[in-house]
Amino acid sequence: MHKFIVVIIFLFLKIIPSFTQDKNKLYDPQLNGIDQIKAALNKAKKENKFVMIQIGGNWCPWCIKFNKFCTEIEKIDTLIKNNFILIHLNYSKENKNIEAMQMLGNPQRFGFPVIVILDTEGNRIHTQDTSFLEVGNSYDTTKVIRFLSLWTPRALNKK
Repeated sequence: MHKFIVVIIFLFLKIIPSFTQDKNKLYDPQLNGIDQIKAALNKAKKENKFVMIQIGGNWCPWCIKFNKFCTEIEKIDTLIKNNFILIHLNYSKENKNIEAMQMLGNPQRFGFPVIVILDTEGNRIHTQDTSFLEVGNSYDTTKVIRFLSLWTPRALNKK
């Protein structure tokens, strides 16, 4: 009986971390990029926002770093939440989302992460190479805020 309990505990300790690890993944290789974009566009139309697509993968440390940077700086996090429907579109050896990449003008050519902004009709209005937003081993708050501010619905709808 003692061996049985030890085996159960061992299996429990091995299996549980894999479940929690997947929940913390930013990008889901199982998702279809076109479906993600369509759902985001439907939501964006209802909320009068644009779609912000962060393309990359869980394999990419700069992709994880950019997301963490944006969510930890309140001004940037608020700017994104108020103006964009954000999706993380996977690009990895498991799923390159080729159809979505073609629809978005093949932004993977800029490296990762790369940001694509769509208007409410699904028109690509901007592709951002995020290397221009970097400073040192991180991102520059002023540059990220400026980039995002220039591509909000309000900024583009001024007459």
